[in-house]
Amino acid sequence: MRYRAVLHLFAVIVVLLIIWGVSFKYSDVREKARSILGLSNTVTTTPNVKTAAPEPKCDLSRVCPPDHFALYIRSGAANVVGPKICFEGKIIMSHVLNNVGPGLNIVVINGENGVVEKSDYLNMRTGNPEDILAYLKEIKPGMIVLLASFDDVTHKMTDEMREVFVGMGSTLIKSVKHRDSWVFAGRAGMETKSLYEKQAVNDEKTNIYEGWPNLVEVGGCFPRTPTDAHKP
Repeated sequence: MRYRAVLHLFAVIVVLLIIWGVSFKYSDVREKARSILGLSNTVTTTPNVKTAAPEPKCDLSRVCPPDHFALYIRSGAANVVGPKICFEGKIIMSHVLNNVGPGLNIVVINGENGVVEKSDYLNMRTGNPEDILAYLKEIKPGMIVLLASFDDVTHKMTDEMREVFVGMGSTLIKSVKHRDSWVFAGRAGMETKSLYEKQAVNDEKTNIYEGWPNLVEVGGCFPRTPTDAHKP
């Protein structure tokens, strides 16, 4: 009886070893097959990547739509602190950058792609009126024009210059007088009334600075120029 029990136990062990061997071999084959097929047993999880939300540009309160440009314009304060012009999150002209001057501070931008074509200040105290007018007339239709006053803009201002600004959408330029503060954003050749224009009148009763009115500012989302806007 003892011999049969031992034999039975031995048979059980052999069967278990065979089962283990087959299982191990099958597992090895399976792993090789998965490796060949480029599969993996490792469980991977897709990381929860959060896309950063776009932030407003030029310190605006909201993000502009894709077909608009962000802009902010502030006039100079008296004849002491220069103006500031920001476009699409970049400060183009400012007192800190030391690229502003007395008169009209101007930035000309390609209205379709937002490329800044040029930025200058037109000296309305000592500049040549003919040169200033020629500069303004060279601005191509469809271009976005940003303007900020500093000091005084009327010394060399002519009626013909004012008409050029009217053709860009200005409705206040004809009333801008000595030492008035003025900011404006328009589009050359469109003659559509601009929503981005402000004026502070030089008035002893309301002036903030001695002999000077308060500064003015505008900001918002300016629409791109339609691609066919400048075509005949």
